[in-house]
Amino acid sequence: MAEGMQPSSDKPVGTTTIAPGVLFTIARLTALSVPGVVALAPVPGVGRVVRRGGNVGVLLDVRDQRVTVELHLILASNTNVRTVCRAVQADVSQAIEQMVGMPVDRVDVHVQDIDFSAPAE
Repeated sequence: MAEGMQPSSDKPVGTTTIAPGVLFTIARLTALSVPGVVALAPVPGVGRVVRRGGNVGVLLDVRDQRVTVELHLILASNTNVRTVCRAVQADVSQAIEQMVGMPVDRVDVHVQDIDFSAPAE
C-alpha cells in the first residue's frame, strides 16, 4: 500500500483465521492461572493426543463461530470446588471472547481429582 494511503473502513481487507491450537492454549493457560487449579487431567475416553503435551484436559467444539469448552481439572485440597470452578468458567470464557472475539456458549468443568499434596492458594 502506498505511503499515506489508508484502507477503506467500509471494505474488508481480508480474512482472519484462528487455529484451534490458539483456543486450546488460551483455555489451558487461563484455567491453570486460577488459584486452586493444580493441573489439567487427561480426558476420560479420549486416546493419546498426537501432539505430545498437547491438549490434555481440554476439549473444544466450534460451531457457527461459537465456542464450547470442556475442561478436566485437578484441584488443590482445601479449596472451595464450586468457587474455583466458577472462576475457571468466567475467566476462560472472558479470555476467549476478549482475545479472539468469538462468543463462548459454555465452559463445562469436570473435576477429575483433588491433589492433597498441593497446598491451596
